[in-house]
Amino acid sequence: MTAWALYLATGAFAGLLAGLLGVGGGLVIVPVLAFIFTAQHFPAGQVMHLALGTSLASIVFTSLSSVRAHHARRAVDWRVVRAAAPGIVIGGLAGAFAATAFSTGKLKLLLVCFEFYAATQMLFGIRPTAARGLPGRGGLFAVGGVIGGVSSLLGIGGGSLSVPFLSWCNVNMRTAIGTSAAIGFPIALAATLGYIVSGWPLAGPPPYRLGFVYLPALGGLVLASISTAPVGARLAHRLPVGRLKKIFALLLYGLGVKLAISLL
Repeated sequence: MTAWALYLATGAFAGLLAGLLGVGGGLVIVPVLAFIFTAQHFPAGQVMHLALGTSLASIVFTSLSSVRAHHARRAVDWRVVRAAAPGIVIGGLAGAFAATAFSTGKLKLLLVCFEFYAATQMLFGIRPTAARGLPGRGGLFAVGGVIGGVSSLLGIGGGSLSVPFLSWCNVNMRTAIGTSAAIGFPIALAATLGYIVSGWPLAGPPPYRLGFVYLPALGGLVLASISTAPVGARLAHRLPVGRLKKIFALLLYGLGVKLAISLL
């Protein structure tokens, strides 16, 4: 029951983030799931893989709920989503299969580095100066492949990568956030499929798993996140997002430090 309550709380917070900041919540979900799975004595060599796969599976549902709210406010550039989607799918699948070649320790180290990167980016408002327009279909395909691959490997929805890229391409920030939420869906869908297939041959605990997706955790995350994502999307058009990002950055630093300590 304690684990289930934690899944619900984590999902509620992740859904709020997805709508509010255009991120899939994986930067919070993955480390929290890793801590919970470790406490539940899941196989040590699979803890991070299960956390990554389960996080991405939850983002499938979170992004759908979030993007509907952003689309209702005309904050999604569907031309970008359609052009980047093929590359995103290929990159998402490739990242999921590549993760099986990494140990839990190496995946944790990668996530720690990215947590600190994302936190610093948010805390200091670091974003590339708008210096160009959006690339053509070929460029968006390539960028989608990179974002999809990295996001899949880290268990995130890609907002920490796609929002800065879209800002650099002179896209309005609210549209960048909404478009990032839409991009998160094909990333999560392709990567989830990859984690299910790559983890399918593995037998043993925990029960109720599909490859590297742990179904009880997924259920708790989704039940809570689909309720809070639309709330976050509405708040994104009313609240000072910049100030909220700084608060979120401090949380990411804390999670990164705790994850780093677990490596020692």
